[in-house]
Amino acid sequence: MIQVVVKQNKNEKMTGAYGLYYAYPVVNETYDIDKLSEHMASHNTPFSAGAIKGMLTDAVSCIRELNLQGIAVKIDNLAIFSIGIKNKKGAKSEEEWSVAKNIEGVKLRARATGDLLSANLKLDANIKRVSLTSGTSGTGSGTPSDGGSGSGGSDAGGSGTGGSSTGDGGEGSGSSSSEGDTVL
Repeated sequence: MIQVVVKQNKNEKMTGAYGLYYAYPVVNETYDIDKLSEHMASHNTPFSAGAIKGMLTDAVSCIRELNLQGIAVKIDNLAIFSIGIKNKKGAKSEEEWSVAKNIEGVKLRARATGDLLSANLKLDANIKRVSLTSGTSGTGSGTPSDGGSGSGGSDAGGSGTGGSSTGDGGEGSGSSSSEGDTVL
């Protein structure tokens, strides 16, 4: 179940989306490699959490190494990992272009594949609107940023603004009230 909160876009620079309301996904918890390894080991595998952690740690290191060599890495039903370029500005001609003047940096790109493609996720996703109560505890803020950038948001109106968190999802996390479920 994907929980969402509905927030108003308060970024005046986004004239087409300003003042409109968008759904933001609620992130209840973030798993690191240790927690992911423990979770994977709990699925009746002959591998221990430690062995799985070692494989995942090596995979992360190798994906980084290969990406920095210009090699994209595809993990079926997850993503294709590759390097992208952050451009500062364009040059008026090829001769005027230089790394120092025109490149801001590099970034990791992850494009969904297989089961994680948007069309496939839509088939399996259930959306539930929740209301976050004030005074939520945990690691998150409980509200998305006002007009900041980040993941989540809605395709409608090009919002694309931040996500939301209710804490660690365990003991002491914020309470929520259901306001309806929708199957996409």
